[in-house]
Amino acid sequence: MSIRVMLVDDHAVVRAGYRRLIDAEDDLQVVADVASGDEACAALRDTAIEVVVMDLSLREGSGLEAIKRLLERQPQLKVLVFSMHQAVGYVTQALRNGALGYITKNSEPLEMIAAIRKVAQGQRVFSPDVAHDMACQAVQGDNPLDCLTPREFDILRLFAGGVQVEPMGDQLHLSAKTVLNHLSNIRRKLEVHSEMELLLLAARHGLVQWPSVMAND
Repeated sequence: MSIRVMLVDDHAVVRAGYRRLIDAEDDLQVVADVASGDEACAALRDTAIEVVVMDLSLREGSGLEAIKRLLERQPQLKVLVFSMHQAVGYVTQALRNGALGYITKNSEPLEMIAAIRKVAQGQRVFSPDVAHDMACQAVQGDNPLDCLTPREFDILRLFAGGVQVEPMGDQLHLSAKTVLNHLSNIRRKLEVHSEMELLLLAARHGLVQWPSVMAND
């Protein structure tokens, strides 16, 4: 029997390409491909799914939040994150929300196929670049971003990427006041006192590239 897979990525071209790749395998079948967490939850209601391949950077909502919502509805579901983000902070938050594996979009296509099979069996799996960064982080010590909740992490990554408060609230389904309260809590937890300090800290830990930070100066 084929492993039943759902793809969650807001780029239709990416979904179409990986759908063809996965469906070419005798033991794998894509039964749903969607662009948002809301669509993923709707598909889960209507379709038997075993493995979700989840992007984290969705234009509508949050991949981290979507992982949590899907697992609340179907705890036995297996989630494999497939993301452009390599920074350990993303990996930590995805695992906290219940993901079983994490591979980056730098991975070879056959690595993703192998990762789906392993995750379906309940095994943890990481792409080599992620595993390397996690090992380096273990040597260096605690990551200060680990003190953030997944929601706070989402807000910090969007803030660091230049998203303004109101659009951020719209994307995460939060009021502007709630976003501002979260940003205040983030600054308190990370012991920073200005937006620039917060941006620089986010850049040091891979949430944003240095040119993006300088553009916000």
